[in-house]
Amino acid sequence: MAFSIDQFRLDGKVAIVTGAGGRGNSIGRAYAFGLAKAGAAVVVADINEAGAKAVADEIAATGAKAIGVRVDITDPASAKEMVAAAKDEFGGVDILVNNAALMAELGHQSIADVPLEDWNRTLNVNLTGALICCQAAIPAMRERGGGRIVNQTSGGAFPAIGIYGIGKLALVGLTTTLAKALGKEGITANAIAPGNVTSDAGKQLVPDDSPFLQFLKMTVASRPQGEPDELVGALLLLCSEAGAWITGQTLHIDGGWVLRP
Repeated sequence: MAFSIDQFRLDGKVAIVTGAGGRGNSIGRAYAFGLAKAGAAVVVADINEAGAKAVADEIAATGAKAIGVRVDITDPASAKEMVAAAKDEFGGVDILVNNAALMAELGHQSIADVPLEDWNRTLNVNLTGALICCQAAIPAMRERGGGRIVNQTSGGAFPAIGIYGIGKLALVGLTTTLAKALGKEGITANAIAPGNVTSDAGKQLVPDDSPFLQFLKMTVASRPQGEPDELVGALLLLCSEAGAWITGQTLHIDGGWVLRP
């Protein structure tokens, strides 16, 4: 089959993006807009229902198709309701982007002293939540003859530092396991590992005067920071026909941060 730029189009596809309505300038919002611009109908899902609906309304105002729904990704019943909303509104599910996670809320905790309740809460959201959403969406993807799963991991998982990094590295393991289990059914599973992104959450965690940002400027091969929109190209590759032969992979979109000295 000869390559066509149209292979990046998502017309007729239905995408769910979790964690897409909780903050103003967020990666989830950028993902939802990017998928809509490529032609997909988008379910903007977030535990913040008002935020999800606000982003969906912004997308709909451009002429694209979108709805906002509330989801608690740690609750299997809530995840199933999210998928049911996608099917009721748009007829099915083709793409699941597991973007929702705890990050800025965690701060910088020493693993030697982290309270067990914080450990359990973090893994419940950042790892188990992705599994719960996959288990809810996979039957709908099977009904459509295939699908795409994209898990949001992090440059902070390579190597893992702190409970956030540990959870995100485990998410890579979930990604490869899903890829192996579902590949013959036409369902791919991949991950995106962003570097330091200037989202609202990213700037909260790494403000402009952060010593860590100064360290990045000295060590990162290219720019030390990127904008949320700079992740969208990788997402569209993994979600579209152009990336149909890619599965079990983690794409590092980080200016070369992964090339740490």
